Amino acid sequence: MAPAINVRGLTTTAKASKPATPVTHQTNSRPFNYESFYKEMLDKKHNDKSYRYFNNINRLAQKFPRAHTASASDEVTVWCANDYLGMGRSAILTEPMKRTLDRYGAGAGGTRNIAGNTDLHLQLETELADLHHKESALVFSSCFVANDDTLSVLGSRLPGCVFFSDELNHASMIQGIRHSGAAKKIFRHNDVGHLEELLQSVDPAVPKIIAFESVYSMCGSIAPIHEIVALAKKYNAITFLDEVHAVGMYGPRGAGVAEHLDFELNTTDPRMGNGGILDEIDIITGTLGKAFGVVGGYIAGSSNFVDMIRSYGPGFIFTTSLPPVVASGAVECVRYLKSSAAERQMQHINTRTVKQRLAELDIPVVPNPSHILPVLLGDAASAKLASDELLSKYRIYVQSINHPTVPVGHERLRITPTPGHTSQMIDDLVGALDTIWSRYGFKRTSDWIAEGGRAGVGVPNPVDNTPIWTDEQLGLSVGNAVRQNLLQ
Repeated sequence: MAPAINVRGLTTTAKASKPATPVTHQTNSRPFNYESFYKEMLDKKHNDKSYRYFNNINRLAQKFPRAHTASASDEVTVWCANDYLGMGRSAILTEPMKRTLDRYGAGAGGTRNIAGNTDLHLQLETELADLHHKESALVFSSCFVANDDTLSVLGSRLPGCVFFSDELNHASMIQGIRHSGAAKKIFRHNDVGHLEELLQSVDPAVPKIIAFESVYSMCGSIAPIHEIVALAKKYNAITFLDEVHAVGMYGPRGAGVAEHLDFELNTTDPRMGNGGILDEIDIITGTLGKAFGVVGGYIAGSSNFVDMIRSYGPGFIFTTSLPPVVASGAVECVRYLKSSAAERQMQHINTRTVKQRLAELDIPVVPNPSHILPVLLGDAASAKLASDELLSKYRIYVQSINHPTVPVGHERLRITPTPGHTSQMIDDLVGALDTIWSRYGFKRTSDWIAEGGRAGVGVPNPVDNTPIWTDEQLGLSVGNAVRQNLLQ
């Protein structure tokens, strides 16, 4: 019997080589036209209006949230960045990053296993584990890789595993589940009743993973975390919570929505084992590339779980580790936002202000309780036109969001206010949107109501869009005149 050979986790059997059988080519056959195939695929994207156009936007560190286009003299205001708090240009990050760059150089020099494991990586993982009340954490090159790798490893290693996945989960989670080869059941968005029906259909002894997000990035909805965790306990499932769009943005220390749900408890007793819902979640994933201002992703969970992913995940094992300069910035940002709530408070105040101003003008904002501000257009051509008009005539950059990121007919602009957006910038944005809506006759909220609604706008039974941040948590309680004025 031929010996088995294991190369990078892939087992093959050595076989004696045999002469290849020659292929007979018929004289009338034509070679495959690769370039024609590429063009055909691109034509499909152009025809269904899902082709992606990239704007040349260069953020200015000293003028956040200003940027310049291809011309350094052509400045615009950015209203769609995921650097939600503007930390990417903060001296809190950039100064230690400069020192780290001078000391350790530009790159990591290898994978974590081979010359790329530094004290800064270990410090960062300690900070992240503490942030999420977990025993351990592991840093990846991005959270797309973290989600894909973790779900793929879990689903392929847990015997007979079944995934229960929210229908609006991010592509990284969908891909990880697909790569695992495990069975999956999709539950309607945030529908815990449907989730329980699906859980009941699976043998209690079968390993089960409920995968969901805390804040859904394109609609801004927030998961019913308490209810999902309760179902997980009832049916012996583990929970996989993606907090990518929530870390830094919610909770007294910026750990995300799960921390925010026990705001007072985690303010007075911010530790693992305090009895909050954060302790009940098995696996948390997050990013360093949004509110934390740099790049990278991570997972947090029990020591054994994290060590298993470290030992089996190819996306971690075979990837060059984050440069120390990036890790140093992430460490400083995570530490800083654990103690400073001012940035996230101001961001949510600005979000409230813009939502209120647009509502007064009947401009259709998809209702939600989070910091995401989606403005519904309803078709790809209109969304691109609105985006192009904002940039060309008003020097405001808001990227249009089309299929497949959102369903066909749900195309939108996705606006993300930051603490750095001034009252004048808000006035400019609101005025420009109102003018564009009038100029092109785009549907307003009242029009969507008359049609029965779409994408949550103008629907008969709208979701509760009460902001998750309360007035008291934002410092907007009676007597705080400064913040009241900011809100107004």
